[in-house]
Amino acid sequence: MKRQPKTDLKVLDKLTDAEVTRRAKSDPDNLPLDREFFDIAKRIKLEDLMPEQKQQVTLRLDADVLVWFKRQGKGYQTRINAALRAFKEAANG
Repeated sequence: MKRQPKTDLKVLDKLTDAEVTRRAKSDPDNLPLDREFFDIAKRIKLEDLMPEQKQQVTLRLDADVLVWFKRQGKGYQTRINAALRAFKEAANG
Protein backbone atom coordinates (compact mmCIF):
# COMPACT_ATOMS: atom_id res chain seq x y z
CA MET A 1 0.00 0.00 0.00
CA LYS A 2 1.69 3.17 -1.19
CA ARG A 3 0.81 6.32 0.71
CA GLN A 4 -0.21 9.37 -1.24
CA PRO A 5 1.42 12.59 -0.04
CA LYS A 6 -0.96 15.12 1.48
CA THR A 7 1.30 18.04 0.61
CA ASP A 8 0.76 19.91 -2.64
CA LEU A 9 4.37 20.17 -3.77
CA LYS A 10 3.50 22.51 -6.65
CA VAL A 11 2.20 25.08 -4.18
CA LEU A 12 5.29 24.72 -2.00
CA ASP A 13 7.57 25.10 -4.98
CA LYS A 14 6.06 28.52 -5.72
CA LEU A 15 6.72 29.89 -2.21
CA THR A 16 9.56 32.34 -1.75
CA ASP A 17 12.22 31.71 0.90
CA ALA A 18 10.86 34.68 2.83
CA GLU A 19 7.34 33.20 2.84
CA VAL A 20 8.62 29.79 3.95
CA THR A 21 10.55 31.46 6.79
CA ARG A 22 7.52 33.55 7.79
CA ARG A 23 5.28 30.48 7.90
CA ALA A 24 7.85 28.47 9.85
CA LYS A 25 8.22 31.22 12.47
CA SER A 26 4.45 31.45 12.93
CA ASP A 27 4.06 27.67 13.43
CA PRO A 28 3.85 26.86 17.18
CA ASP A 29 5.00 23.28 16.46
CA ASN A 30 8.15 24.52 14.74
CA LEU A 31 10.44 25.46 17.60
CA PRO A 32 13.57 27.37 16.59
CA LEU A 33 16.79 25.37 16.54
CA ASP A 34 19.31 27.49 18.35
CA ARG A 35 22.99 26.86 19.10
CA GLU A 36 22.10 25.16 22.40
CA PHE A 37 20.00 22.59 20.55
CA PHE A 38 22.93 21.60 18.35
CA ASP A 39 25.33 21.59 21.30
CA ILE A 40 23.34 18.85 23.03
CA ALA A 41 22.01 17.05 19.94
CA LYS A 42 23.68 13.85 18.87
CA ARG A 43 23.25 11.69 15.80
CA ILE A 44 22.11 8.15 16.45
CA LYS A 45 21.52 5.13 14.25
CA LEU A 46 18.43 2.99 14.66
CA GLU A 47 20.64 -0.11 14.94
CA ASP A 48 22.42 1.40 17.95
CA LEU A 49 19.11 1.64 19.79
CA MET A 50 18.07 -1.94 19.18
CA PRO A 51 19.26 -4.73 21.45
CA GLU A 52 19.78 -8.07 19.74
CA GLN A 53 17.35 -9.97 21.96
CA LYS A 54 13.67 -9.04 22.00
CA GLN A 55 11.04 -10.02 24.51
CA GLN A 56 7.52 -10.62 23.26
CA VAL A 57 4.90 -8.59 25.15
CA THR A 58 1.29 -7.60 24.87
CA LEU A 59 1.01 -3.83 24.89
CA ARG A 60 -2.08 -1.64 24.88
CA LEU A 61 -1.68 1.50 22.76
CA ASP A 62 -4.08 4.28 21.91
CA ALA A 63 -5.73 3.43 18.60
CA ASP A 64 -4.58 6.62 16.87
CA VAL A 65 -0.97 6.02 17.92
CA LEU A 66 -1.00 2.49 16.54
CA VAL A 67 -2.67 3.61 13.31
CA TRP A 68 -0.02 6.32 12.85
CA PHE A 69 2.88 3.89 13.30
CA LYS A 70 1.27 1.31 10.99
CA ARG A 71 0.76 3.95 8.30
CA GLN A 72 4.51 4.49 8.27
CA GLY A 73 4.78 1.07 6.66
CA LYS A 74 6.58 -2.18 7.30
CA GLY A 75 8.64 -2.24 10.49
CA TYR A 76 6.20 -0.28 12.63
CA GLN A 77 6.91 -2.41 15.71
CA THR A 78 10.63 -1.69 15.35
CA ARG A 79 9.87 2.03 15.14
CA ILE A 80 7.64 1.87 18.24
CA ASN A 81 10.48 0.14 20.08
CA ALA A 82 12.98 2.76 18.86
CA ALA A 83 10.68 5.59 19.99
CA LEU A 84 10.35 4.02 23.44
CA ARG A 85 14.10 3.47 23.67
CA ALA A 86 14.82 7.09 22.65
CA PHE A 87 12.42 8.26 25.38
CA LYS A 88 14.17 6.02 27.92
CA GLU A 89 17.62 7.27 26.87
CA ALA A 90 16.50 10.90 27.05
CA ALA A 91 15.03 10.37 30.52
CA ASN A 92 18.20 8.70 31.80
CA GLY A 93 20.44 11.43 30.41
